[in-house]
Amino acid sequence: MEQIKEKELTWNEFIKVEMRVGTIISAEQFKEVRNPAYKMIIDFGELGTKKTSAQITKLYNADKLIGKQVIAVVNFPPKQIANIMSECLVLGGVGENKEVTLIQPDRKVENGTKIG
Repeated sequence: MEQIKEKELTWNEFIKVEMRVGTIISAEQFKEVRNPAYKMIIDFGELGTKKTSAQITKLYNADKLIGKQVIAVVNFPPKQIANIMSECLVLGGVGENKEVTLIQPDRKVENGTKIG
């Protein structure tokens, strides 16, 4: 419980995190990185499309990711990852063996829908 207390956010800090729903429109093996990952393009509706990299290869096949909706943080500053500039962070639960399970809406919603 102490660990959680040390990481507490204020409400004002939390509301700055912009989480949105997007649909994966492109996913392919990211060969230029050290740890297995996919390069993806995600459609966030009115916010446009954003590129990212995600280490989700243990549980997901690139071809089957296309069309899936995911939740991502869209207001981090861009980050250079190998040869792409990552523009968002896809959210997922991290298991004991570092396998990532994507966080997804349980029904289809409009791309760009805000998570609050």
